[in-house]
Amino acid sequence: MYRTKTCGELRASDTGSAVKLAGWVQRIRKMGGMTFVDLRDRYGITQLVFNEAADKELCDRANKLGREYCVQVEGTVRERESKNANLPTGDIEVVATVLNVLSESITPPFTIEDNTDGGDDIRMKYRYLDLRRGAVRRNLELRHRMTILIRNFLDSKDFIEVETPILIGSTPEGARDFVVPSRMNPGQFYALPQSPQTLKQLLMVSGFDRYFQIAKCFRDEDLRADRQPEFTQIDCEMSFVDQDDVIDLFEEMARHLFREIRGVELPKLRQMTWHEAMRRFGSDKPDLRFGMEFVELMDVLKLGKFAVFDNAAYVGGICVPGCASYTRKQLDQLTDFVKRPQIGAKGLVYVKYNEDGTVKSSIDKFYAPEDLQRLKEAMGANDGDLVLILSGDNANKTRVQLCSLRLEMGDRLGLRDKNKFECLWIIDFPLFEWSDEEQRLMSTHHPFTMPNPDDIPLLDEHPERVRAKAYDFVCNGIEVGGGSLRIHDGKLQEKMFNILGFTPERAMAQFGFLINAFKYGAPPHAGLAFGLDRFVSIMAGLDSIRDCIAFPKNNSGRDVMLDAPGFLEQKQLDELHLKVDLNQE
Repeated sequence: MYRTKTCGELRASDTGSAVKLAGWVQRIRKMGGMTFVDLRDRYGITQLVFNEAADKELCDRANKLGREYCVQVEGTVRERESKNANLPTGDIEVVATVLNVLSESITPPFTIEDNTDGGDDIRMKYRYLDLRRGAVRRNLELRHRMTILIRNFLDSKDFIEVETPILIGSTPEGARDFVVPSRMNPGQFYALPQSPQTLKQLLMVSGFDRYFQIAKCFRDEDLRADRQPEFTQIDCEMSFVDQDDVIDLFEEMARHLFREIRGVELPKLRQMTWHEAMRRFGSDKPDLRFGMEFVELMDVLKLGKFAVFDNAAYVGGICVPGCASYTRKQLDQLTDFVKRPQIGAKGLVYVKYNEDGTVKSSIDKFYAPEDLQRLKEAMGANDGDLVLILSGDNANKTRVQLCSLRLEMGDRLGLRDKNKFECLWIIDFPLFEWSDEEQRLMSTHHPFTMPNPDDIPLLDEHPERVRAKAYDFVCNGIEVGGGSLRIHDGKLQEKMFNILGFTPERAMAQFGFLINAFKYGAPPHAGLAFGLDRFVSIMAGLDSIRDCIAFPKNNSGRDVMLDAPGFLEQKQLDELHLKVDLNQE
C-alpha cells in the first residue's frame, strides 16, 4: 500500500497515528539539523519533518530531494509547534521514518504553485505540470461537480442520456466543419458535429421525449477567450413542450447550480426581447451588473448645427457617473479605443458636466449652452458625470460600437464584479439575418427554428421581419446557452428551406433523413444547449474558458503540448487518397 492517508486529510485528531503518504515534493527547507519537506498531492499539502539527530542518513537523503520528486514516506503524526493557519493540515506534521523515492524529476520549467512564474505558452506546453497546480485543479474539480449536479438534476426530471455519433455528414449552415477523410470511401468525408442538433430531433421522433448529453462539439472558427475548436455542450431536447416549459425547467436547473456551487439564490429571471436588448445595450447578451444604459439622442442633437450628427442614422450616448474628472489623455485613450479596427467607430464625442457646474465638451463650438443643458437632462446626468456619444450611418453597427465602449468603461470602473451574477433570458430573436458574404438571408440560429406563429404570414413577403421562437440564457454579458422551438411540420420546413435558397433537391440531399423522419408523426419539440465550458468559467470567475479545460488549444487552434495539428506521412495520405501541395501559397 503506497498510502494510508492523502496529503489533505490529516488533522490534530490524528496526532500519534502512523501513516503512509505519497505525492510530489513542493518545496524543501533546511533549518539547522532539521529538514522540512512540503509534500503535495491532489488533496492538499502536508509538512514532513526529517530530524538529523534521529536519523542522519534519512535526513541526508531528504536533503537531496528536488522539486517535483515523486516520493513515498512513512512516519508519525504530531502537532506542530508553529501552526500554519493557511493550510487545512497546518496544525500537524509528519515525523518521517521511511523515505522512498518513486521517481526523480528534472527542474520544472515553472513553479508549481498557485502564483506561478510560468506564462500561458510555457504552461500550455507543459500542461501536465500546470494541472498539478491547485488553482487549475480546483477548476477541473468544479467542472466535475457541476457535471454531476447537471446529470442528477436532469435524471430527476426523467431525461435520458443518449450518445450521438461523432462522425456525421457535413452541414451547409453555421460555422465551418472539421472534416475527416474516409479511407474506405475514397474522396468522401465525415464531419465532426458542431452540435447534435438533427440527431436529437430524430430522438424526439423516436419517442425519447426527454434527451440530454454532455456532448463534445467542434467548430473550425476563429478563436477568442470564450471559444475553442472543440468544446462541450449540455445538450437537451424535449417533446410536447412550449417555450415557457423549456425556459422554466432550465431556469430551475441554473438556479440549482448557482445555489449548490456559489451559494447564490437567483431570483425569477427577467425576459428581454432581442430588439429591446439591442436598443438599450447594443448587445443580445447585455451585462446587467451595471448601468450606463443607452440614450438615443436623435431629437436632442440633430439640430442642423453639426453635420456629423445631422447626417447620422443613429446618435446615442452613455452617462458615466463621476468621470467628469477624466483628463484629455484619458479621453484620447477612449477615442483610440473606439477607433480600433475591431470596433470601427470614426470618432468619439464627450461632454463633461463638472462638479462646479461648468461644462466642457468636444462639440462646444457647435452647440449653445442651452443645447448641452437639454443633453444633460436627456442623459439623466449629474454634475461630475461624463457623457460619451457615438454616431454612425448604420444604427445596429453603431449600437454595437457603443456597447464595446460601455463594457470598457465598466471594466475601467471595476463594475463587472465576478462575484455578482445577473442573468436573464433574451427572446424574440430575428428568424433570419442578412449575410454580406453569401448575399442572402441566413438562419440566425439554424434552419429548424420555429417562426413565431404570429409572424408566419410575413414569411412570403417580409421574412426579415419574422421573429423566432428562440431564447438565450445570458449571465454577466455572456451567452451561456440557447435554444428554440423546432419546426415539426414538413410544409413549414419546406418553406424555410426555400427562403434560405435551398432547392428541393439540395434540401433532400442535405437533410433528407430528417425530412423523411418527420413524415412519421413528429411531435412538437424544443431544445436548449448550455456551453459547459462557459458555465464553469463563470462559476469559477475565470477570464478564459481555457482555464477550465484539461487540455485546451491556444488562440491559433494549436495544441502546443502535442504539437497538433501536424503533417501526415505520405503513406497515410496515399491510403486516404489525399494529395497535399506544400508549395501552394
